[in-house]
Amino acid sequence: MSLGGGRKENFFFSLLEYYPEEDRWFLTSLKQVKDEDTLDRDEVITNWVNDDQLHQLVVDFPLTKPVCATCSLDCPGIQKCYHPVMIKVQDEIEELIAVDKRLEKENPKRYEQERVDDNMVHYNRSVLHKETTDHILSKSFKRKLKKGFIPYWNRPLDFWIWKNYYDQILKTFNVSFDSYGNVSLMLMNRFHYLLRHLPKELSLFESDIRITLLELYRSKIISKKHLLELNDINVATLTRVQIARQIEKKCKIFLYEKDLELISKNPKAFDSFILSVAGMQHVKNQTRKVDDYGEKDPAKFIVPAF
Repeated sequence: MSLGGGRKENFFFSLLEYYPEEDRWFLTSLKQVKDEDTLDRDEVITNWVNDDQLHQLVVDFPLTKPVCATCSLDCPGIQKCYHPVMIKVQDEIEELIAVDKRLEKENPKRYEQERVDDNMVHYNRSVLHKETTDHILSKSFKRKLKKGFIPYWNRPLDFWIWKNYYDQILKTFNVSFDSYGNVSLMLMNRFHYLLRHLPKELSLFESDIRITLLELYRSKIISKKHLLELNDINVATLTRVQIARQIEKKCKIFLYEKDLELISKNPKAFDSFILSVAGMQHVKNQTRKVDDYGEKDPAKFIVPAF
């Protein structure tokens, strides 16, 4: 269930079920969350979870808090922070910047040539041709590192995502990842209210639509053209259907025509479907390992592998 957006956003449930006798997944439910005559949206969500007897739910909402929110140490300030998680993150940031400076100093001409090439648009080049932390570092990633890791805003998970996907997300979707970048105080309070009403045995997981799309692209299930066209309002409707069809074909998922129509017309329905695909890969134990940096309560963040 994609939870981003405002109070009046059109949320959708996307439910995938596995049928072992057919060795196939079915999209058995794609419902819109909206106020009903006798229920508000929050009650609709809890009823949906209970009625369908869900065991696992994947959301695109931060399930853990920034370092400062759970820290009980005497605070000396960001620059002198001695929290173990902060020390590890800052050490990695300093190492990345130090190596980049050394390469620039050792061969400034070659460094500048690579910098110019990195800044050029290559239409035929794969979005994933270079890892974000491969030197030389992109200008945008260096700016992000120099700006620093903000412990009262960023989670250690943010830094892991920056290292692995920062350039790719920025170049493909023209946004920078931050856990709380699109989360309002209203939405935070609403989600924590929901948590108190969901079954205790329900396992909650977090994922990200853009990262899942990039991993679908890495595995050649979808193309670079699909990724770029999602940002084009003139063709995005058709592109969402094309992506869903490719997932249906390559991942053994059956989609009904009525659900494809919803995915086509409603970006939130598409987002929720992509999150459920990430959850499917988690059930199949096909995921990338995410560093937890020694956190007491590491995020249950799903990065699917296909």
